Parts: sequence; structure tokens; C-alpha cells
Amino acid sequence: MSSSSPIRRDVGPFALMLTGLGSIIGSGWLFGAWRAAGLAGPGAIWAWVLGAAIIMTIALTYAELGAMFPESGGMVRYSHYSHGSLVGFIGAWANWIAIVSVIPVEAEASVQYMASWPWKWAQDLYMHMPDGHGELSEPGLGIAAVLVIVYFLLNFWSVKLFARSNTAITIFKLIVPAATGIALIASGFHSENFSVGVHGDAHAIDLAAVLTAVATAGIVFSFNGFQSPVNLAGEAHNPGKSIPFAVIGSIVLATIVYVILQLAYLGSVPPDLLAKAGWHGIDFRSPFAELAIIVNLHWLAMLLYVDAFISPSGTGITYTATTARMIYGMERNGTLPKILGRIHPKWGIPRPAMWFNLAVSYLFLFKFRGWGTLAAVISVATIISYLTGPVSAMTLRRTAPNLHRPLRIAGLPILAGIAFIMATELLYWAKWPLTGEIILLMVVALPVYFFYQFKAGWHDFGRQLKGAWWLIFYLPTLALVSWAGSTMFGGKGYLSYGMDLAVVAVVGLVFYLWGVKSGWRTPSVEAAELEAQAHPGAPLVPPDELESERMTGH
Repeated sequence: MSSSSPIRRDVGPFALMLTGLGSIIGSGWLFGAWRAAGLAGPGAIWAWVLGAAIIMTIALTYAELGAMFPESGGMVRYSHYSHGSLVGFIGAWANWIAIVSVIPVEAEASVQYMASWPWKWAQDLYMHMPDGHGELSEPGLGIAAVLVIVYFLLNFWSVKLFARSNTAITIFKLIVPAATGIALIASGFHSENFSVGVHGDAHAIDLAAVLTAVATAGIVFSFNGFQSPVNLAGEAHNPGKSIPFAVIGSIVLATIVYVILQLAYLGSVPPDLLAKAGWHGIDFRSPFAELAIIVNLHWLAMLLYVDAFISPSGTGITYTATTARMIYGMERNGTLPKILGRIHPKWGIPRPAMWFNLAVSYLFLFKFRGWGTLAAVISVATIISYLTGPVSAMTLRRTAPNLHRPLRIAGLPILAGIAFIMATELLYWAKWPLTGEIILLMVVALPVYFFYQFKAGWHDFGRQLKGAWWLIFYLPTLALVSWAGSTMFGGKGYLSYGMDLAVVAVVGLVFYLWGVKSGWRTPSVEAAELEAQAHPGAPLVPPDELESERMTGH
């Protein structure tokens, strides 16, 4: 351990599920239905269902890992256990970037909804720029900055304070979206809207548009909240039962809510608005609040303005907690300064990690000033962070077969393969050049890894590199396929539509098999087996990198 003060196990299964649900139902519900409809029209309903199914396959692999290793920041540790420090670093970096950037986005969402208030000072918080995109003004950024501080303070003293505030917030934010969907449907449902296409023509299911909506409209961005229960596994009672309950329960409940909201949005938009430019031409600052006003549900509009603070804030509070555990986990991997792994002796909170994440949150806040601008970037970074989970789960079945698994997923070889292939497809659906830009973002942090390897005298670097070749080749290969792919997904058209999806699936299968074969018995796995023998029945948390090497002698 990096500290002699252990993180406390104070979170029960229901509260753990609410951290997942609270993360999933954040700003995504305020804007996701609008953005998905703008891309796929009525096909947006299928985008939510497909997105939930794909995320469920990925989440189940992480549920087995989280129950097996119930530790704080676990999402950034599993690939380190299965493939060594280089794969562990790339996977951890992708996970952390995808989550820490959500904190300012949730604050931005709250302020963007404020911009629909009837007062001029509120409307001036959000500006439409000459190139068509919107962003927060300086006063709007100031309010968002204050909200980020509030998220920080609610996590600063105790995980119990976080869990109690999050439980109350999540129950409220589950009720309000469900009530919004039902109220809008009851107030007047225009079934004819479902025959209107994205650009105002007759609607026909456009599979490419549906797939792109899954990847970039905020669907993956929203469902990424399933990670929160896994990252808080170190604080969970009975993690073998709590983690699968929390992960599966949060995804199922959120899917029901999101499908209701999408139906409500599609059915409540006035037909005369659609007649002008179709779904793509509808530009709302505060989609559901403005619809509520249009149909004279002013009480609902007021409730939504309140919830525009509560829903994103609940997610922001949860992600402030989980990102601190991620930094704590990355320090234990041996690739960040020791100070970031320190636990407060009284409160059991990794406070230096929280301060670090606060600084990074402000960098994202002032660099990306609008919800839509950052949501697509986060979505693609999130997809990359999913890649290592299925591979790690299957690799550890081979390299650590004797470790106790409180949850053993049936059919994991097939499920994990499907999860990896679908994550690969998601990355492709995000469209070139965004796919290439985010893959580039994944490699910019490698100098940090190489610095720590240099400090360690390049200890066992050849073995680390051997375990990472599959991922090193995977990223540029997929970037090349995305560049050469069909024009439907932003490519140059060298691959026809349909053929490109098949090629991406084959690429996913090949790299999944290569990745599983590349895993090895790392010092962390060997140390975990020694710990399990020394403390049978205790929650299995492998020691940090240096301690693992000391225990195993290599």
C-alpha cells in the first residue's frame, strides 16, 4: 500500500448501485435524446437499446474483475495485472482521461440549462459563436468553476458523506427524468413525428446514422457511468455480490429511463418545427425544458431547471470520487509520484489525488467551453478505455486460474470476444478524423511511462513491451482502417459501406485473440496468489508494483 491508512469499506450494494445510476443519469439525459435524434431521427430509440446492449457486454467483464479484485481505482489496475506496466499505463491513461474530463462537462451542462432562463443575465451565460457551435461566456465559466469546487468539497472529508449525498441526489434524478418522459407523452403525443427523417424527408432507418449516434451522441458518454461501482469496489461491503448487482442494475434502470425519454422527445416536438428542417435542424439550448414550455407544462420546466443542477452535479460528485481512486490506483501501478497515492489518516480519502484532478478539471473546463464540444471527445476516449477489460478478464482466466472469483461469468470467452469486437466497432463508428485524433491523445502520455521506466533502470522492460505489442499495433491499425473506411463514417471510401464494418469486426477478433495470448503471469498476479494463501477469505487486493516485485523476487 502507498499508505498505512486503508480506504474504508462503508458502501452497501444499494448505495453502490446508485453511484452507477447517478453517473449514468447525468447531463446525458438533458441533452442525449436531442443529439441522438439530430443524428438518427426516430432511429435514436434503437441507438439507446444497442448502446446499452454493447455496454452490458463490456461491463460484465469488468464486473468479474471488480469482484475478483475489490480495490479502489480498479479500472486502472486490471490490465496492469494481466499484461504488465505498459498496457496497464495506456489503459489507465485512457480510463482516467475519459472520466476526469466529465467533471467539468457536468458543470457546463448545468450552466447551459441556466441560459434558457427568462432573465438576460442568465441568457448571457451561453453564446452562439459565428461558426455555429455554442460555448459558455466568462460569467458562465465562473459559475461552472464554482460547481466543480462544490463537487470537490462533497468528497473531501468522507466516503460516507459522498455516499449519503449521492443516494439522495440519485433518487431525485431518477424520478425527474421518468416524470418528464411520462408528462411529455401524456401532454400530447405526435405519432406522425416518427415518420419524419433526419433532414425532414420520409424516415427510413439509417444504420450508419444509428451507429454514429451510439458512439458520439452522448450514449456511450452516459453509460460510461457503469465504471463508478467498479472503481469504488474498495469501499464496498461484500463486493462479490455488490458489484454485479450495482453494475447490471444501474445499466438496466438507466436504459428504461433513457428509452422513455427518447420516445417522449420524439413524440412531443411540434410537427411545425420538424417541417422546417427535420430533426437535424432543431437547435435547443435546454431541450426538455423548452419542450415543456411549448406544451404549457411550466411546472415541469421549473422542475427541469432545478434538476439541471442536480442531475449533472450528482454525476460530477461521483466522478470526483472515482477519479481520485483512479489516480490512487495509477500510483500503485508505479507510474505516478508517490504523493498521489497518500490516504488521509482520519478520513480515508486520497486527498492529493483529488487536488490533482481538480487542477486537470479546470484545464478541460477552460479549454472546452460547451457540452457538445467535449461530449464527443469524451465518448471516443471512453471507448478506448473499454478495450482492455475483456482482454484482461480472459487473460487472467489463463494466467491466474486458481485465484478466487466471487463472480464467474458464464460463457466469458465468447462474451469477452463480442465485447472487444463491439468496442472496436464503436471506435470506428465515431468517424474519421475524430477516431485518429483520440488515438493520438492516447500516446501523448507515454513519455511519463518512459520516465518511470528510466528511473527503474528499464527493469524487465522487454517483457513489458512483449505484453503490449498487440495494443501498440491495434491503435494505428484501427486509425488506418478508419481513414480508409466508407464515406458513411468519414473515411476516404476505399472500403465500401458494409464491407468496412466486416473488416473492423475481423480486426477486432484478431487483436482480441492476440491480446489474450500476450498476457503473462505478472509480479502482481504472483503476489496476489501469495496474499490469497496468507489471508484466505480476505478481499483480494494485490500490493503495489514495488511490493509485488519484492515479494516475488522479480
